[in-house]
Amino acid sequence: MKICNSMKIIKLVFLFIAFGLMSCNQSQVTSKEKEGNTNLVDFVNPLMGTDSDYNLSNGNTYPVIATPWAMNFWTPMTAKMGDGWTYAYDAKKIRGIKQTHQPSPWINDYAAFSLMAVTGDLKFQEDERESWFSHKAEIVKPYHYSVYLADYDVVAEVTPTERASHFKFTFPEAETSYIMLDAFFKGSMVKIIPEERKIIGYCRNNSGGVPENFHNYFVAKFDKDFETNDTWTDGWRLLENTTSSEGDHVGAVVGFKTKKGEVVHVKVASSFISPEQAALNLSKEIGTDTFEQTKEKAKQAWETELNRIQIEDNNIDNLRTFYSCLYRVLLFPRKFYEFDKDNNIVHYSPYNGKVESGYMFTDNGFWDTFRAVFPFFNMMYPELNSHIMEGLANTYKESGWLPEWASPGHRDCMVGSNSASIISDAFLKGNVKEKDVAVLFEAILKNANIEEGRPVNSVGRAGLSYYNKLGYVPYNVGINENVARTLEYAYDDFTIAEMAKKLEKKDIAKRFFKQSMNYKNVFDASTNLMRGKNKEGDFQKPFNPLKWGDAFTEGNSLHYTWSVFHDIEGLITLMGGKENFAAKLDEVFEMPPKFDNSYYGQTIHEIREMQVMNMGNYAHGNQPIQHMIYLYDYAGEAYKAQEKVRNVLTKLYTATPDGYCGDEDNGQTSAWYVFSALGFYPVTPGVDQYAIGSPLFKKTTLHLQNGNTFEIKASNNSKNNVYIQSASLNNKAYSKTYINYETIQNGGIIDFKLSDTPNKNWGSTSEDVPYSYSNTKK
Repeated sequence: MKICNSMKIIKLVFLFIAFGLMSCNQSQVTSKEKEGNTNLVDFVNPLMGTDSDYNLSNGNTYPVIATPWAMNFWTPMTAKMGDGWTYAYDAKKIRGIKQTHQPSPWINDYAAFSLMAVTGDLKFQEDERESWFSHKAEIVKPYHYSVYLADYDVVAEVTPTERASHFKFTFPEAETSYIMLDAFFKGSMVKIIPEERKIIGYCRNNSGGVPENFHNYFVAKFDKDFETNDTWTDGWRLLENTTSSEGDHVGAVVGFKTKKGEVVHVKVASSFISPEQAALNLSKEIGTDTFEQTKEKAKQAWETELNRIQIEDNNIDNLRTFYSCLYRVLLFPRKFYEFDKDNNIVHYSPYNGKVESGYMFTDNGFWDTFRAVFPFFNMMYPELNSHIMEGLANTYKESGWLPEWASPGHRDCMVGSNSASIISDAFLKGNVKEKDVAVLFEAILKNANIEEGRPVNSVGRAGLSYYNKLGYVPYNVGINENVARTLEYAYDDFTIAEMAKKLEKKDIAKRFFKQSMNYKNVFDASTNLMRGKNKEGDFQKPFNPLKWGDAFTEGNSLHYTWSVFHDIEGLITLMGGKENFAAKLDEVFEMPPKFDNSYYGQTIHEIREMQVMNMGNYAHGNQPIQHMIYLYDYAGEAYKAQEKVRNVLTKLYTATPDGYCGDEDNGQTSAWYVFSALGFYPVTPGVDQYAIGSPLFKKTTLHLQNGNTFEIKASNNSKNNVYIQSASLNNKAYSKTYINYETIQNGGIIDFKLSDTPNKNWGSTSEDVPYSYSNTKK
């Protein structure tokens, strides 16, 4: 990084070219000016969110060393095998560098194995082989990880491809140096092939959601001859001078003498299809490339994606946070497909156990990501999203159901049938291929019509028969989180109706538009809040709006009352008008962070994260309330949204190990930041609008996939200048508190004039507010 002579002015200019460049002056920097260049990926801190534990989440992330949306990730491993908190920032020892597919510590991992190097006496058990390390001797980039293993005087490095990786171990002078491959528990096999300098095998560890024939086949190719070969078997029992082992938990160790500074390379790849496919993946993705070549390719993979959004601003900390969040958005869902010898796209199905044609993606919880991650893909990555939609169609054809939480197959986690939102939003924005439309529409209708035969409770709609008969899921019929389910089903019905409408299926559209009003059935006018309702039609008693869980999902009534994404005007009417509505919004922020944890019997981490932020009962660390701030736009008080959005952006996020305010969750909490930093947010996926907040940067340029560019300007932006005084869109005055999807895709410029004083008139009229379904009927 270069810095201008005056420390008061730091001008960062990013060009949309192969490398992101940062200049120390105001002249244009070209790609020929090599020295002092900074790549955008080097603003990313993969350690953001790693200072977390079971009781308090600052992200619950691990450092992902991977290319965007890769089939395999790699990460240093500080915890024991099988521990979902695989890397803790405050840990002191590392046990290995593992291939991981973990989307969340709560979901845990599958198909994991690790590599580790030791010198001196052979230590292969994970509690014995672990080495002290320091963050001072650790390099953590999305495309490169390096750590000094202090106990062994070894530097271990890894750089990734989509389905392979390249390891580099720098050894000291030693009579006995070892590299071991731990194939982990729950079924594994290793075979050492000395004459080919290879270790091959498989691992089968998983946390559910896999067929009986599930395997992750791996191949590790070394560039140094083996002088010793050992394996171990169950119970950490060493089998000296052996070349194969199979059991519940096995591993392989190869040894050799090393000179000081000697480098041993290991090229590793894996496949869910076959050992032959693993070897093919290695040949295709690394082949004869050197470590530096692999590293540069991984780096450029990130540069290509990060350069789609270029920023000019004078706050380098905000840039670091922005690109660190954008990196997280570009990790999930994972590519779960491979390329066969004829370069056809194929995948092992985690649903039927067969090798099938076409795309497959996994490791995603739609309860989280329908809100902002998939809307971001529709805006910036429509082609990718069309592939994801094809993968969803394949999931339906292979399992009979759409996934709601997949890792790698169906997992029982969270509520709602939010696949409807994701599919409808993509379809309405033209990002579903024609061949997949009918299958996907059939699939979302099945969710809304059939309750029997669901593979797990989170798939389809639990309580569907009650919902379709009564218009809500009752409180007293043994179905937990019933109000949350009702509200999410109603919104999902709206998205189904919108898709049906575009498909000219009028009767279906009419039915689901009507059902989308079911949110009114759990609204209690006496409290102006959503509340559990019994089968008999009376509201459940006693009612404590501060009670977490029970009728709600990881939140309370104050959080879930706002989950009427498609009809905020209807909710405003129920609350008695905009004044009452805005006052209720204010109340959430102004009250103390009181809570009732009796449903859980303990203070779960989501509650604690709300409590410690000093933002009242606003719980940004969990997803249900993340859109709430933008609802001030609908009430004609957009200035409050501007103030509070900026407060959250600058207070609750930072590119540090404790940089999130709750679980990051597959990119959703990061996507909130990315959208909000741009200046707008998709309150209602399935609608072609984004609600406007307060842009964080002086200038942002979106390089869209269609070749157009859209610029967001706020030249007088500053820490205090957060309020919109006026705006212009393509040089015409603009007072709407939303911006249309097509406006962005067509390219152009929106220019905000900001000030430290609220303009209470801007965006305050009924014509200026974002979409609500009720307004379409007036």
